[in-house]
Amino acid sequence: MKLSKYTKRAILGGIISMLIILLGTILLGRLSGYEAKELIKNSLDGMNTLCNTIALASATILALLLTLLGLSSTSNSKLKKDHYHHVLQIAKLDTIVFIAAVITFLLFNLPITESDQVPAAWFSTLYYISLAVSSILSAALIVVVLMLYNTVVNIIKIVGLGMTDHPLAIDDEDEIEK
Repeated sequence: MKLSKYTKRAILGGIISMLIILLGTILLGRLSGYEAKELIKNSLDGMNTLCNTIALASATILALLLTLLGLSSTSNSKLKKDHYHHVLQIAKLDTIVFIAAVITFLLFNLPITESDQVPAAWFSTLYYISLAVSSILSAALIVVVLMLYNTVVNIIKIVGLGMTDHPLAIDDEDEIEK
């Protein structure tokens, strides 16, 4: 899949945010199984809220993409196929984030801390996995929002401000080539 400079910038923003989130994990230091079990119990509500928020945001973004497509298709300005490829990339990634958030929400609702069958040593691993998954989901949503921001800025420049020399706008030379 060909990535535009806007998409690469959005991915870089997501990676930077994920590294910042994971830095907090490193600063916590090593945990024992019992400490991790208590932290999992205490942070479960927050993780569930995070997953719910990400799923809701992703579903809202998908709905807003339909509005964006309507605006794009009814405008007087002509947009290149690259614009629609960007919107398609946003929709694909957003759908992946939505599905991952819902699955993670379901996994976080398993009563793992109530089970006596799970060895205490596993809880520290489960804790770090839950932190990693939370940071990846958060970073992925940040990437989607940054990609959406870039698309909205381009639409404003082309449709709202009438920039015909924009790389995503079809100008007279492009019309002649067709």
